[in-house]
Amino acid sequence: MSIIKNNIRANLIGNIWQVLMGLAFIPLYIGFMGVESYGLIGIFATIQGVIVIFDIGINATLTREMARLSAHPGSEQEMRNLVRSLELIYWGMAVLIGIVIIIISPFIAHHWVKAGQLAPHTIEQALRIMGLAMALQWPASFYTGGLIGLQKQVLLNIINACISTFRGVGAVLVLWLIAPTIQAFFSWQIIISIINTFVLAFFLWRRLSRTGKKAVFKKQLLTGVWRFAAEMSGIGILATILTQLDKIILSKMLTLEMFGYYTLAGVIAMSLYRLIGPVFTAIYPILTQLVSLSDREGLKQLYHKSCQFMSVLILPVTVVIALFSYEILYIWTQDPVTAGETHVLVSFLICGTAFSGLMNIPYALQLAHGWTRPGLYINLISTILIVPLIIFLTGRYGAIGGASAWVILNCGCFLIAIPIIHHRLLPRENCRWYWQDVFLPLAACLSTSGLGRLFMGDQMSQLATIVYLSAVSFITLAVTALSTPTTRAWLIKNVSRIKPAKKKEHWK
Repeated sequence: MSIIKNNIRANLIGNIWQVLMGLAFIPLYIGFMGVESYGLIGIFATIQGVIVIFDIGINATLTREMARLSAHPGSEQEMRNLVRSLELIYWGMAVLIGIVIIIISPFIAHHWVKAGQLAPHTIEQALRIMGLAMALQWPASFYTGGLIGLQKQVLLNIINACISTFRGVGAVLVLWLIAPTIQAFFSWQIIISIINTFVLAFFLWRRLSRTGKKAVFKKQLLTGVWRFAAEMSGIGILATILTQLDKIILSKMLTLEMFGYYTLAGVIAMSLYRLIGPVFTAIYPILTQLVSLSDREGLKQLYHKSCQFMSVLILPVTVVIALFSYEILYIWTQDPVTAGETHVLVSFLICGTAFSGLMNIPYALQLAHGWTRPGLYINLISTILIVPLIIFLTGRYGAIGGASAWVILNCGCFLIAIPIIHHRLLPRENCRWYWQDVFLPLAACLSTSGLGRLFMGDQMSQLATIVYLSAVSFITLAVTALSTPTTRAWLIKNVSRIKPAKKKEHWK
């Protein structure tokens, strides 16, 4: 259990630090290069999200096989050979990705993006540098999967925290001291991508036990894992298309400037996954063990506790940001124009992301039972429906329409998919999930933060606004934690531990 607790703690701290590093430097990027250039960074992030489909399930397979083989003594050479076999495929994919992006860069620059001030030649040049940066960054996710499977998540988060810090600080220094251009920005991404990939590769190979034999490519090892890889690839491809489709379509329909604002809003909203991911990663293996042991009562208890914890973790953040999006953006960027153009987008996108986050533990329950088909069908139907929805709403309402499509999609899945999962895997638990695990904490968040929004003064200084928002956030979190049985019991237990210590100190 100590390993699980350490991994959860390291994952949360590491993810929060990466969010802070990602968000802290965005106003400086926009200040140095302008919002149009930041729109190109948004296209860079979108392409990075899309090319995940080339992973073909290798990352998830490596994580699973490293975890499985590390539990069996005598599998050291097999582990080394498997890493080498999958590594060669992954680097081949990296080269292919770089070549494809460089080839299509003229089409994107001249026929896809709607630039205002940036010249098509400048955009094309930036895209070619992007391609090289992506090719060098791509294998980093492979080595990350290996370290996760080996339970080296503390080490991994230390590396990621350092790299994200160097990435942000270095980019600002390059823009400040060398040239405030998008080409300079992406040139720094090439350097940091090389460092990131090779540091992760070094530590993964160092953590694999030495056998005295050279690691070699083994085709038979690949045939043993292809089925799992194929299933995870199908789910991953559809999920990637689903989460990136809005950006692909909007990068064509919106001006590059407006797409920059949409990208900024998306960065804030998707940062919520930094809280969701560590919980999913920690809970999923335990749910799998309970399923394999046929411990139905233990499974049910852990499931509801995890869902309540997830709600308390993400709903207060979501509601506070959604209701106070303008104030938060203005304090962060110090630009009323950026805050005015972006705050409604943030409110829509983060609500849609929260609906998606609440479905993560039910999704873990599906995977624990090996029931992947509904996920494939739901993602496929959602992908088919989301395209006309985004095009229609964006054409009618602009960027806000595109953002609202994300909310509609996830809200629909939230209402339709969850009952299907519960009916098959946990009968008679559906009402409890909606009422106790979701509705009560959501009602607590909305009522507390809603009152905070209602009583907020119009003419507050920035310092007073920061203090006020901090107080509203703390009170919202506390009230939400008291609204669910799991977190309420945890708070009472920890408070009861503190009281005797205080009394003892008083008598001293």
